[in-house]
Amino acid sequence: MLIKSPKIVGIIAAVTLFTACAFTAGAQNYYVENENTFFGGPVVGANFAQVDGDNYAGYHKVGMNVGGIVYARFGESFAGSMEILYSQRGSRSNGPKGVVNVPGISQVNKYSIDLNYAEVPIMFHLFNKQRSHAGFGFSYSQLVSSKETVVSDVQRFNDTATFDRYPFKKYDINFIIGGNLRLYKGLFINLRFQYSLVPVRTNTYLGFARSQQFNNSFVIRFEYLFGDKYPAKNR
Repeated sequence: MLIKSPKIVGIIAAVTLFTACAFTAGAQNYYVENENTFFGGPVVGANFAQVDGDNYAGYHKVGMNVGGIVYARFGESFAGSMEILYSQRGSRSNGPKGVVNVPGISQVNKYSIDLNYAEVPIMFHLFNKQRSHAGFGFSYSQLVSSKETVVSDVQRFNDTATFDRYPFKKYDINFIIGGNLRLYKGLFINLRFQYSLVPVRTNTYLGFARSQQFNNSFVIRFEYLFGDKYPAKNR
């Protein structure tokens, strides 16, 4: 698939450079027994998302969560991290919904929101002896593109369109909490939950949606970290 958007191309280039730097720095010190201050690597996974306020329940929107992460060690058990990610969030309807507050529309048959972000999470982590870890933090996301799709029983709503009169905010600030389970050597599986601290949209045109909307996501990813020292028996 040809990517035409300069913004998305720029994000992918930045993520690639960030990941390559983390990979190179970690690989150079992977077999050194002394603990390194910095370690990191690539992350690949998926967001399972919904938008609170659109009145459709369920994490039916599945999107990419890819990029790179770098940790800074503060001690044997503590570290901070920064990531650069390309993150897709939004929502998907799970069936038709009746509408009572919009004249001329009796039912919405399909509804979806697609939000694409460049995201920078910053977190603090507590490690155990096996290097599995849990942490919390915050992220700032810059909106790259958005699209809203409504298919109803009224013909004029049956087209996919970006509704410029009711735009999503250009940024999203999330609280994040999650954990990383070490599987083998530097391979980890990561589960996290994140939620918008401020609304991503404050005005909507549809009668079934609330006036304030928030991103709500579960994330499942794999990380491979280079440069950290792992227990010898589990390497």
